[in-house]
Amino acid sequence: MKVMENIKYLRRVLATGATVFGLSALLLLVSPSLFNELLGITATPDLDWAMRMIGLTLVALAGNMLSVSLKGTDSSVMFSARVMALSAAGLGVLTLLIPVEVLTWFDYAYAAVGFGFSLAYLVGLLRSRN
Repeated sequence: MKVMENIKYLRRVLATGATVFGLSALLLLVSPSLFNELLGITATPDLDWAMRMIGLTLVALAGNMLSVSLKGTDSSVMFSARVMALSAAGLGVLTLLIPVEVLTWFDYAYAAVGFGFSLAYLVGLLRSRN
């Protein structure tokens, strides 16, 4: 696969990730207690406030990912893909380390999304090296 095809692939992964993070951000902003319950965490007013703050941060991240995917240079796409490969894997790990007695189906699904995106970025990055 050519480097240009991999850049297009990474742009699509970034755009898809922006959509997923954007939807997560909306849920965190609109109903943080539902998000917490899905994670198996007891919702409190303080935690809901913190999750809304995270949701707002995810809005910025999703916007940046979309911007890079649509208008970024090839080198900025590669840089963002490296950052997101690590961040998505970290999201997967942290999701599995949620301090609850029993992980929920949503915990496993959310971790799988993180690991899936990390793998997608790594595939594009590794193919670009050849």
